[in-house]
Amino acid sequence: MKKHLVAPELWRFALQGSDALNVYLAGDVLIDAGTPSAARKLIAALRPHPVGAHALTHAHFDHQGSSHAVCEAFGVPLWCGAGDREAAEAGDPTRLLPRPDGWVARLSRPWAGPGHPVARVLTDGDRAGNFTVVETPGHTPGHLAFWRERDRVLVLGDVLFHRNPVTRRLGLREPFGLATRDPIANRESARKLAAMEPAIVCFGHGPPLTDVASFQRFVAELPR
Repeated sequence: MKKHLVAPELWRFALQGSDALNVYLAGDVLIDAGTPSAARKLIAALRPHPVGAHALTHAHFDHQGSSHAVCEAFGVPLWCGAGDREAAEAGDPTRLLPRPDGWVARLSRPWAGPGHPVARVLTDGDRAGNFTVVETPGHTPGHLAFWRERDRVLVLGDVLFHRNPVTRRLGLREPFGLATRDPIANRESARKLAAMEPAIVCFGHGPPLTDVASFQRFVAELPR
């Protein structure tokens, strides 16, 4: 597991390879937690840092898989968006998929981590550490991004990928359609984030991006 200081008080922990799956520590708030298999290494990597809360961008298995283990290890509350609360508490991310009874759900169900009670539902404008919550529904109903105005740093979860987590190919792309509840709403969320003109964009999948022009161009070219 590799750890990298992306910006002041924002650490990126790469759980697969160099950047295929990332979680972030924003001040003392852990954003996402990876898969269940990452729990032991993630907890060990977090030990040198203060951890006061755990927030999810969304409750798919590769983001909530270690949430219960992290919350138990550090005795911290779990936070997420309203639309993902039920899935996070049940440990059943398949209910967030476009087809909860489809083959993607059957494949992903065994990879989910245990559910954990959600102590706080986050909405637009709430604070999570030194970041502000931005509601970005589409990939999942309760998807969230996290924004820091002072240095224009954005943690956007899976609104967009910067690396395909399956093929490992680098480049901006929309998240997988088979795992995205509402692609049209997700594109609107991407436009909402691009309008904020971030200087650094941090992804659940892929390395941070500082080429603002390429980010803006990609979002502008998304279908309507």
